[in-house]
Amino acid sequence: MLPSHQDPHVTPPAENVAAHGRQPLLERPGVRPAGVRQVIRDLGLPYVSNGVIGLVFSASGPIAVTLAVGTAGGLTEAQLASWVFGILFSGGAATVVMSLLYRQPLGFAWSIPGTVLLGPSLQHLSFAEVVGAFFTSGLLVLALGSTGVIRRIMAAVPMPIVMAMVAAVFLKFGTDIVASTQANPVVAAPMVVAFLVLTAVPALGRYLPPVLGTLVAGCLAVAASGQFSFHAGGPVLAAPVFTLPEFTWAAQLELVVPLALTVLFVQNGQGIAVLRAAGHHPPVNVFAIVSGAFSLLNAGCGAVSACVTGPTNALLTSSGTKGRQYTAAVVFGVLAMACALLAPALTQLMLAAPTEFILALGGIAMLRALQQAFVAAFATAFTLGSLVTFVVTMSGLSLFNIHPAFWGLVIGYTVSRVLEHADHAAHNAKPTSRTSAPPVKASAN
Repeated sequence: MLPSHQDPHVTPPAENVAAHGRQPLLERPGVRPAGVRQVIRDLGLPYVSNGVIGLVFSASGPIAVTLAVGTAGGLTEAQLASWVFGILFSGGAATVVMSLLYRQPLGFAWSIPGTVLLGPSLQHLSFAEVVGAFFTSGLLVLALGSTGVIRRIMAAVPMPIVMAMVAAVFLKFGTDIVASTQANPVVAAPMVVAFLVLTAVPALGRYLPPVLGTLVAGCLAVAASGQFSFHAGGPVLAAPVFTLPEFTWAAQLELVVPLALTVLFVQNGQGIAVLRAAGHHPPVNVFAIVSGAFSLLNAGCGAVSACVTGPTNALLTSSGTKGRQYTAAVVFGVLAMACALLAPALTQLMLAAPTEFILALGGIAMLRALQQAFVAAFATAFTLGSLVTFVVTMSGLSLFNIHPAFWGLVIGYTVSRVLEHADHAAHNAKPTSRTSAPPVKASAN
């Protein structure tokens, strides 16, 4: 098999084509899409492991948040199951299509901050009004992505400041390891030990990837301690429910802009930063357009907006060769679509495990990404702006129903522009600073 950097199907990147003119609105892959044979050749145990862990992470804690918000908002069981089906199916489908097309691990999911901000809204708005806001928000994201303005904004914000926002969002995953080990040492402690041993002894890690070993150890600990409380019953297959949207000024003004900003700058911003830190070149404008299109699909199922996901992409890129990591995303996407069809049963299964199992697994899997985020944020330039971004994001500041991570970016960037003139001068002098990313290359690292 030819190594990735010798792939005969590589075509000139779009950036090279547009080197002496305007950059195209839609970023071209620069490679031929991966077919079934290529995926099979590139697939390996580390990538299967990363894809499975990504699914376990997405289908556990985030699903629990969705169920909690929906239940508190008075949604019926059928509406909740339809919501879960929509977010899993659209995330899986978008991930598979984009990852094969660009031959990069481009993971999509749904907006957790967007889900959380719906909590108060569902207390005084009808679900039909909220669904109307879902549709309008999806159209707004799609329209903004089609203008190309998102790429220009993302290119203007220095990467250290974006990574400081990512570090603040990811920090809780790290502290969850400590909290879960203290709260439930019988389950969490064996997981921590397994990860440390498999990481410290590379010979073992080659046969059993550390995060997969952590999952196995956790499953054994949960089973041995008798903490798996699964009670069969209820529907198994998902049955999507269409809720007729109601468009009211109250819901539109309260939800549309916060949802759109959360998708474009908080969620997609995290995903883009994580992928760039891992050496990939994500298509920023295409991300926005796909997020808007699949948000409309989600709205048809009564589900919150689709987006690129930071944590899941961190898991998909946590190990292996860069040129083959797209297969982890394909595994994740295929499993997500399969689980969407079994959304009610999957929800019962994931919620039967103790909370500490999920928290410890997610935290351990995110450690490398958290380390990388801190290094990228504070190792070189823009350190004051990065610090302000980190502090504001951690503070929980919430204005106009918009997530703190957005305000962290805005305030941190503003402080940096005022006080870090030399760093911005150097940043603006770089020829690539005005583009979204360097040319796409199908090379392994």
